[in-house]
Amino acid sequence: MTTAVLAGSTGQTGTPILTHLLAAPSVSSVQAFTRKTLPHTSSSLTPLTASDPHTWPSLYPSNAQIFFSALATSRAIAGGFEDQRKVDYDLNLALATKAKESGTKVYVLVSAANANSHSYFGYPKMKGELEEAVKALDFEHTIFVRPGWIAGERQTTTENVLRRVKGLLRTVGGDRAVDFWAQTPEVIGRAAVKAGLEALEGKQDGKVRVLGGGEIIRLGK
Repeated sequence: MTTAVLAGSTGQTGTPILTHLLAAPSVSSVQAFTRKTLPHTSSSLTPLTASDPHTWPSLYPSNAQIFFSALATSRAIAGGFEDQRKVDYDLNLALATKAKESGTKVYVLVSAANANSHSYFGYPKMKGELEEAVKALDFEHTIFVRPGWIAGERQTTTENVLRRVKGLLRTVGGDRAVDFWAQTPEVIGRAAVKAGLEALEGKQDGKVRVLGGGEIIRLGK
């Protein structure tokens, strides 16, 4: 049976990842980093609670086979890009490094569709740099989940604009066109868990797998 670790367990994509891990028959234990009480209750769930996320690496268990990270923040919430990077890059890499040192075999990261370490723009460059740093850790299997727009319920100006674009795409190209451009957190979470467990079962060809929009839909629906 599998012990899984999750970072970002209360976030937009982390919440459904936690739900699907707890429902997976092959997963006997889920240990989830958190700063607050988790919305889930299960005998197989162990919260790894610390108010300062930068202490989380010290809590990483020694018996986990697979690690999922949906850990991310926004520039607005963090208070600027440099503080965002401390979470999205620094903390993610510190956790990944600890996972590798602890013997974890499979690493799954919810990244971004435009991740590119050579980008001129800060956000995609940061995401691409994180992917490159994680690849260098050389897990047995690494999976980068690269969703497009994550279609949620947040009521921001940007979200409202993107929701209108989504409606236009559906009108022009139907649900299939929308699926490849935007995926729901539920679909992303299911795809991440399925891909990760497949890798752990020896069903992944190659060390690194990248899930784009089409494969996220295929695995997550």
